[in-house]
Amino acid sequence: MTPVIYTTEQIAKLLQIHPLTVLKYIKMGKLKAVKLGRVYRITDKFLQEFMNNEMA
Repeated sequence: MTPVIYTTEQIAKLLQIHPLTVLKYIKMGKLKAVKLGRVYRITDKFLQEFMNNEMA
């Protein structure tokens, strides 16, 4: 099964937070992401892990 891949802007809309907050979470290591060139991509698995850790 192919994972769903999100941009930082899409994650920000889903979580109803500012896109810079998403980048902050990535740099802090709270949200895993893959850097492709100059942009980050977040898989649905990484998002689920983040949600489980933040809600615990």
